[in-house]
Amino acid sequence: MADIPSHHYIYGTCVDYITGEIIVDTDDERCRQELAQLLVEKKGYAKRDLEPRLSIETLYNGQYVTSTIDITVREDDKRFMILRFGPGSIVTRERAAIAAARVLEPSYQIPLAVVTNGKDGVVLDTYTGKVIRQGLDNIPDRREAESLVRSLRFDPFDDEEKRDREHRILNAYDIEVCCAGGPCALPGAPEG
Repeated sequence: MADIPSHHYIYGTCVDYITGEIIVDTDDERCRQELAQLLVEKKGYAKRDLEPRLSIETLYNGQYVTSTIDITVREDDKRFMILRFGPGSIVTRERAAIAAARVLEPSYQIPLAVVTNGKDGVVLDTYTGKVIRQGLDNIPDRREAESLVRSLRFDPFDDEEKRDREHRILNAYDIEVCCAGGPCALPGAPEG
């Protein structure tokens, strides 16, 4: 494992609930693992329906940023919902989650985005940007997802100007600034 400085307390490693991979164990990762368990054990999704740690890379104004989508949920072979976790305020993370859902899938806009701090959450309609459900208990379960996928829109998001705007939003919202006040040097990044 690379020796990369971090602003997170690292406990060692843990086993990813979805994939079985060995990953870095932090407080945030423990919350992500609880979300994965919620989706499987309470919401009825199979582990194969969940894709952890997908990412979108952006480079604007010399700032290289990797935006992570904590969990992407599939139904009927379509990505229909993303979950993004972050500690603290949920409302400050809504716009970046919408941007990620709009550009993650090259051929269509993912219609739902969940933003959660591990204790509370909201489900967003990524076409309108509006909160359509409140609370982790109201995340669609597997049974509901079957009918939802038939009724949700999966329109292309192929306007290059709009895609660029969403990428810029991700770049601005997801930059990690370390304690020294500058951008974190990411190994191998063109600007790191």
